[in-house]
Amino acid sequence: MSSKLYNTAKFHKEDTSDNEDDIGPNVGDLGPVDYPPGEHRLQHAYCLWFSKRPSQGQGLQNYGQNLRLVGQVGTVEQWWALYSHIIRLQDIPAHRDLHLFKKGIKPMWEDPANKKGGKWVIRLKKEHAARAWENLCMAMLGEQFMAGNEICGVVVSTRNQEYLLSVWHRTSSDQPMITRIRDALKRLLNIPPSVSMEYKIHSDYLKFGAAKQIQNNLLKS
Repeated sequence: MSSKLYNTAKFHKEDTSDNEDDIGPNVGDLGPVDYPPGEHRLQHAYCLWFSKRPSQGQGLQNYGQNLRLVGQVGTVEQWWALYSHIIRLQDIPAHRDLHLFKKGIKPMWEDPANKKGGKWVIRLKKEHAARAWENLCMAMLGEQFMAGNEICGVVVSTRNQEYLLSVWHRTSSDQPMITRIRDALKRLLNIPPSVSMEYKIHSDYLKFGAAKQIQNNLLKS
């Protein structure tokens, strides 16, 4: 792992204040991924992102301003080096998100890879979330969903009493694929029937965001 990547990861481990600057510099790309000889190469390169959810006053249009790139990995060894320098999930303040996405795809509804897709969302108690998040990341990195190029990324969202895990994919109109991802998620995380699962379409969020922006503009005029 490069020194730049190490310092970025270390920053997120050591600084969990509630200041607006606690998510570090707004870096959009770390350049090409390194593949050191002898390391076990992943099928895809991945980026780990961190974000603080906008306040109600900021609105959804400012989401991208709160999104930060922590690091990128192309091998199993790089992943564990990065993961070991991230603060423990249970110590991250509420209303923060970690996103593990294929390199080249931003964890935003507007990204071309995401805008026609959707996501499965699972709600878990805080004490059960850390292990589930680690297993979800390993399933993503290991291509265990058996969904080809359909999977875009996985997200964990911290809340006060529960955490949300989600799997983003490309095509919300593909019902058999949606069902396949759901079944794989249940199997990979050993989800009991009592755990809530919900499917959401990204375009619904985009429509809501556009309507909210129009409403805000009218209120300001």
